Amino acid sequence: VQLQASGGGLVQAGGSLRLSCAASGRTFRINVMGWYRQAPGKQRELVANIHSGGVTNYADSVKGRFTISRDNANNSVYLQMNSLKPEDTAVYYCKAVQYRTIYWGQGTEVTVSS
Repeated sequence: VQLQASGGGLVQAGGSLRLSCAASGRTFRINVMGWYRQAPGKQRELVANIHSGGVTNYADSVKGRFTISRDNANNSVYLQMNSLKPEDTAVYYCKAVQYRTIYWGQGTEVTVSS
């Protein structure tokens, strides 16, 4: 499975961005897709994930501001980020779990200026 993430960029605080991640290759039975982020000097952390049935999970820091969605037919996952804050600045990574194997995308950088 290969993951291609896109949609990062520079935005002012309060603005919005939409991240996209498309899976290709042997994409059958990808049961969880999600987004993680890693800020400079910090560990990678969960932002949100979504199961194939639609169950979602969010980090407390993004609840009410970010929305994760998934297109199972196109093996894609999206992250709509609203009301962005400078502390959201990080490299965002797409993740997919197929059976017990974890795949990571290459990361897309999000910078939120104050």
